[in-house]
Amino acid sequence: MAQAKTLRDSVAIALNNYFSNLDGQDVSDVYNMVLSEVEAPLLEEVMKYTRNNQTRASQMLGLNRGTLRKKLKQYDLL
Repeated sequence: MAQAKTLRDSVAIALNNYFSNLDGQDVSDVYNMVLSEVEAPLLEEVMKYTRNNQTRASQMLGLNRGTLRKKLKQYDLL
């Protein structure tokens, strides 16, 4: 298995594994699937890093605080 050096490499390896395991099956909406799979742990880790400070987290992510709250609720993190 390839060793990831960057986040981009990790994503490429994960997608390669995902597509390899499809075994020819049709798949749709991969873009939204990837976003939801990445966004939830991103939000979770940023909230841990900021000790649940939504203002700091929103600044760190470059999001409006209201948008951050909406996303936290979407992933049951709030």
